[in-house]
Amino acid sequence: MGCVQCKDKEAAKLTDDRETSISHNSGYRYGSDPTPQHYPSFGSGTLRSRGGTGVTLFVALYDYEARTEDDLSFRKGERFQILNSTEGDWWEARSLTTGGTGYIPSNYVAPVDSIQAEDWYFGKLGRKDAERQLLSNGNARGTFLIRESETTKGAYSLSIQDWDDIKGDHVKHYKIRKLDSGGYYITTRAQFETLQQLVQHYSARAAGLCCRLIVPCHKGMPRLTDLSVKTKDVWEITRESLQLIKRLGNGQFGEVWMGTWNGTTKVAVKTLKPGTMSPESFLEEAQIMKKLRHDKLVQLYAVVSEEPIYIVTEYMCKGSLLDFLKDGEGRALKLPNLVDMAAQFPIKWTAPEAALYGKFTIKSDVWSFGILLTELVTKGRVPYP
Repeated sequence: MGCVQCKDKEAAKLTDDRETSISHNSGYRYGSDPTPQHYPSFGSGTLRSRGGTGVTLFVALYDYEARTEDDLSFRKGERFQILNSTEGDWWEARSLTTGGTGYIPSNYVAPVDSIQAEDWYFGKLGRKDAERQLLSNGNARGTFLIRESETTKGAYSLSIQDWDDIKGDHVKHYKIRKLDSGGYYITTRAQFETLQQLVQHYSARAAGLCCRLIVPCHKGMPRLTDLSVKTKDVWEITRESLQLIKRLGNGQFGEVWMGTWNGTTKVAVKTLKPGTMSPESFLEEAQIMKKLRHDKLVQLYAVVSEEPIYIVTEYMCKGSLLDFLKDGEGRALKLPNLVDMAAQFPIKWTAPEAALYGKFTIKSDVWSFGILLTELVTKGRVPYP
């Protein structure tokens, strides 16, 4: 079980152009999000087939080390020509820097000179998540990001970390509106053809903002939903490709290990004791699990279906939530952070013994399932007043 911590008027007369902001007391700060972040990739519709003039060039947003002989290692800033974009999350590309050819993860690159290639652009990021990222440890006043507006289609929001003696560290949000002619503005007195020009202008002077833009907010590495292009569809791997390094825990059905796949990629390996379930039943369930893709769910990468069965998943470097709070970085969390985390507990869907004493059993699962059935029958009515 993991947890994402999320929480969070004006230096000039920009009330009509700026979103409302939420301030934070200077007594605490947010920790970095322990879960991987998702950033938008680009559909194959923007690309041309092999070679030819007019092919869109892409630039690397992050460093990447090849995991297999089919992958292509690259460094941030390298430019690519895309040769084949039909493999979904993996594109065949040629580096214009090294001349090498191979597969690259599509969410590690963006079109050259696009806003997606800018360090300060975070795409479809919610207001609360923006505040959490900006208030992470290490960010100073003037750290900023630009994201898609949640309320106005086609517009953007500029989020800036600010500080003062009364509110301490807090985040202010400014609406970036789009002109009919294609330009952008925060206040009509200063209009720009591109978002890049807008950022350049407010980096040189505050011009009515709470402060000038100093440095883009740090972006976490995007998650990969597959180990490699080869395991995207054929995801049963050999036992020999896995190295079990450190046992993380054990239970009634098996053990959990930290290991590596192919000597390159850190993974979590769950080993099932022989006889726990048949390979056929396991593969049927794993086929469903493989299709589940969400930033807040641990990703299933691959399986070894011969007994003892191995389940290869994304490695969560922060460990379990309990260990994180008891012995890890979570011990430094202040009360407001913990209250916010506790507020996410689904109390109305939880059996009394689980909510009061932390005892989760099959019976408590049946209780929660009963609440779900109640919601279905009543078309979403809240279970309790």
